[in-house]
This record gives sequence, structure tokens and C-alpha cells, in this order.
Amino acid sequence: MLSNKTKYGIKALLYIYKNSEEAPIPISKIAADENIPRKFLESILLTLRKGKILGAKKGKYGGYYLLMNAEDIYMSEVMRILDGPIAMIPCVSLNFYESCADCPDEEFCGVHGLMLEVRNSVLKVLAHKSLAQLAKENDESKVSP
Repeated sequence: MLSNKTKYGIKALLYIYKNSEEAPIPISKIAADENIPRKFLESILLTLRKGKILGAKKGKYGGYYLLMNAEDIYMSEVMRILDGPIAMIPCVSLNFYESCADCPDEEFCGVHGLMLEVRNSVLKVLAHKSLAQLAKENDESKVSP
């Protein structure tokens, strides 16, 4: 299940991207316009800043802005920064691999094979979906009847 942290993070990134001409964008504006609890959003944006996706400017006219081109921000990376592994179990994770203590041989484990297939399917979408593509699709869906 997608965590609220990742869901709000994606919503905030979309908002920042779509309003990039106003950059930097204050947390209060993002929180109010996207209906995201401010304290939670602060934590999310700080994590994305540490992940080098966002930059921040302090002061009266401060706020957050994208550090990267939206075409280069992929949803797989956003999810990993905010929530860690995409894989449902650690023995199929690409970046956070751990062997399972209760499994003597991953090659013959039915759960491993199934979860590997699930991970690959999810990554097929997330690793090829950029913030720019997501914004474009979102805008197109608002126009389509």
C-alpha cells in the first residue's frame, strides 16, 4: 500500500512543478492548496531536500523549488527516498537486499519468485514515470471527458 508520506510527497512535487514560475513556494501554500498537514509536509519536504530532489530558500520569500529537471525525477526514486524499498520483501529488493532467515534457498522459494515478479512489474511503471510525465498525464485527464 502506498504510504501517506509518499502520496503527499508526490502531490507536493507535482504542485511545486506546476507552480515553478512562482518558485520558491512556501510550505504553507503547498499545505493549504493540497490539503496536506503542514507539520507532516515539512518532514516530507526536508526528506526530499536531503535526497537532492528539492532545494530550499529561507526567509520572507523562502520556500521549496525543484533542484532537478522534472523529466529526470522518477517516481521510483521518490518512493525510495521517502519510504525505502519498493520491494514487498527484502530478498527481492534491488537497493535494500537482505536474505530471509526462514528461507534456505531463494531460487526454489515460491514467495520469492512471486514477489520478484511483483517488484519487476511495479518498477516497470515507477522507474519510467517522471514527474513531468505524471504532470502531463494529470493535466490531460482533467481535459478529457
